[in-house]
Amino acid sequence: MLDKLLHTPEGVRDIYNHECLKKLTLQERIEGVLHRFGYQDIQTPTFEYYEVFNHERGTVDTKEMYKFFDRDSNILVLRPDITPSIARSVAKYYKSVTLPLRFCYTGSTFRNNESLQGKLKEVTQQGAELIGDDSSQADAEMIVFAIECLLEAGLNEFQIDIGQVEFFKGIVEEAGLDKQTEEQLRLLIDHKNFFGIEDLLSKHDMSKEHKEMFLKITELFGSIEVLQQAKEITTNERAIKALERLEKVYEFLCYYGVEEFVSFDLGMINQLNYYTGIIFRGYTYGTGVSIVDGGRYDSLLSQFGKDSPAVGFAIVVDELMLALNRQNIEIETIYTNTLILFKEALTKTAIQLTQHLRGQGLKIELQKLNDNGTLEDYIQYGKQKHVGGIIYINEEETVKIIDLETNNTTEAHLSDLIGKEQ
Repeated sequence: MLDKLLHTPEGVRDIYNHECLKKLTLQERIEGVLHRFGYQDIQTPTFEYYEVFNHERGTVDTKEMYKFFDRDSNILVLRPDITPSIARSVAKYYKSVTLPLRFCYTGSTFRNNESLQGKLKEVTQQGAELIGDDSSQADAEMIVFAIECLLEAGLNEFQIDIGQVEFFKGIVEEAGLDKQTEEQLRLLIDHKNFFGIEDLLSKHDMSKEHKEMFLKITELFGSIEVLQQAKEITTNERAIKALERLEKVYEFLCYYGVEEFVSFDLGMINQLNYYTGIIFRGYTYGTGVSIVDGGRYDSLLSQFGKDSPAVGFAIVVDELMLALNRQNIEIETIYTNTLILFKEALTKTAIQLTQHLRGQGLKIELQKLNDNGTLEDYIQYGKQKHVGGIIYINEEETVKIIDLETNNTTEAHLSDLIGKEQ
């Protein structure tokens, strides 16, 4: 029983000590970029009514949600995605606003996914949403935004794959597929399941040209030339417009000078069905899943009563941490804590010094020397906790100052530290 109490459920974990500091440092860097782009913070509840995320809105599958009841028998859900929460909030508080709104956020999301390869069920996401701008320039801004965040995190080798939901919908429209077949095909294409696509298409009555068109989609990935290849397999107006939009976005990305980080993948069809236009994912070495997901969702807010286009993205911080670690990219952290260690007889002096230094804005840990402890024990303790230094009070007038980074020890008068006679 005690063993169970000490363990966390599958899919969640404790983050502590140096790893926790690294994660917070990384989040702080990304927040810096989010704010530099002029986005304002928003916080939404960790759990909401089930209806905010139900499958009809195009969010995650119901089976992947953590659901529970409140005392009034309402079904509540731990948020599996933050974008619908922000859409609900914006529709409520900014219903009559017509000019663009820019929000950024940091928060946990929860998905009751299958327990495969240690996939986490609670992750931290940081992201941004631009609401009220339907331009291709806004699409490009989101991609540039994600790239800047990854560069700020210290990542150098990564790629943003860009797709277009409307291209797929256009050729589905051209082939005249029903909704059920469209959904099956979408999943198979998204998983690059060529044989599955072939098998599905063989069961439907359609022209050879249309079958070849769907099989070709999985091969449409790479540089900007892919868009021209895609134009050659369809004449559907909707699909052609989607490709022209991607060309325009690429033009803006070139203005920003970030084209080296992007490629196109027209077989990428995101599992979140609320996306209506451009979609993108970020990949790097050391993690088998995307570290960035984003796209345009022009119809989501209207489901909450505000008719407004929107585009956004989210970085999965935990996956980004994993990738940085496996690529041996260090997240520089600064340890500024000082440990004041004192003998019991000098408690009053230690408290006075602690209060004085905290009043100067320093981060101070106050610790009485254990009767059986030695200074060396606390030096090791401080190093394990990445404390910057120790001020050891073992006499009335003088203290030892130990720099834990250099191991240098000096002595000083208490009056020099407090700035007055003791």
